[in-house]
Amino acid sequence: MVNSRIYTVTQLNQEIKNLLESNPPFFNIFVQGEISNYRPNPSGHIYMTIKDAGAAVNAVMFRSDAVRLKFRLQNGMKIVARGRIGFFQKSGQVQVYLADMMLDGAGMLHIQFEQLKEKLYQQGLFEQSHKQPLPMFPENIALITSPNGAAVHDMLRILARRWPLAKVQIVPALVQGKDAPADLVRALQLANAYHTADVIIIGRGGGSLEDLWAFNEECVARAIYASHIPVVSAVGHEPDVTISDFVADLRAPTPSGAAELAVPDCREIKQQIDALKDRLYASIKQKCKQNIAMLNTLEQRLEFHTPMRLVNARKETVKGLTSRLLRVINTLLQQKNIASDYTLQQMIQTQKQRILHEKSRFSQQVAALDALSPLKVLSRGYAVAGRADGEIITNASSLSVGEEINIRFAHGSAGCRVFTIKEIGGS
Repeated sequence: MVNSRIYTVTQLNQEIKNLLESNPPFFNIFVQGEISNYRPNPSGHIYMTIKDAGAAVNAVMFRSDAVRLKFRLQNGMKIVARGRIGFFQKSGQVQVYLADMMLDGAGMLHIQFEQLKEKLYQQGLFEQSHKQPLPMFPENIALITSPNGAAVHDMLRILARRWPLAKVQIVPALVQGKDAPADLVRALQLANAYHTADVIIIGRGGGSLEDLWAFNEECVARAIYASHIPVVSAVGHEPDVTISDFVADLRAPTPSGAAELAVPDCREIKQQIDALKDRLYASIKQKCKQNIAMLNTLEQRLEFHTPMRLVNARKETVKGLTSRLLRVINTLLQQKNIASDYTLQQMIQTQKQRILHEKSRFSQQVAALDALSPLKVLSRGYAVAGRADGEIITNASSLSVGEEINIRFAHGSAGCRVFTIKEIGGS
């Protein structure tokens, strides 16, 4: 069935605009051609026509993108431009909104570069979260580069000056030509397999886009991404940008810059250590002053609260009270001197009488005790008979003939044997 809808011009141009600007292949395209009708605007925007032998298309580059161009545009210049298709509805014209532009000749390489960059970006190889931090004080550094290039000598010189404590190992690799990508991958895998370094610097000196192309190969990018050791990319001069720069953990503008970024400056570290040492000494000194002041305060407080302070105070109090007591006693004695003397004489006389009475009683008791003493009896010629165990014999019948007994006299004793026994009242 024939579509019988009638479009207004506005509706038709809107449909065309929707079809063109919603088509994904037109979001990021490359156009190769020659610049003509070049018209820079005072606002900074650039208007032009890109043509070839068979056709032409209008193009515009806005100021924010134009300021990043590294060359000056002019009519007749052959270029490769990257941008998106747009449709100007009011005039019904198709135009290209340009984001970047490069001189033709290396145009195909630039197209390959952008396509690979977009692919790896979409796959997450440029993610910041995957990038590893560089060690603060590396002990071993691997340089993946040509051992004959000028770049390696610059890096060795800077590393030796800035951080002579590190051991530097050169992992030789091709950095240019068709065999260079595979050789760079081999060197990266070798450094990771033997854990030869704490950080890897990979790169070369400056050159054309073709000379640096090995560092734009996908295999090299994936080998850098897979490295367990942090990688610093150091390719070419500062304006040069490669795929390796986006994948590496750190991008250096030059090989010399990579050497400076990979290691600290030992002189700065020494200055920092000296500054920290000075701060430490000052802090210790200040702390000692504070502790001494606190100790002095505590000593003063302790001296004020010491028990000896209280004892001394009490001693002074007792001394004062003693002095007052003696003064009071002397006063009282002076006031009652006569009465005191009389009373004292009475007391002395009473004590004398008591002593004489006690002495008399003592003499009487001594005489009575002496009268009752067995020794007194013995002194009158009597004797006491006893056995060896100390038993006193009072009855002759308790003896046996031949028994040995002991006789105690007033002076001395004698051992005796019983020959006969005679009881009083017996025959």
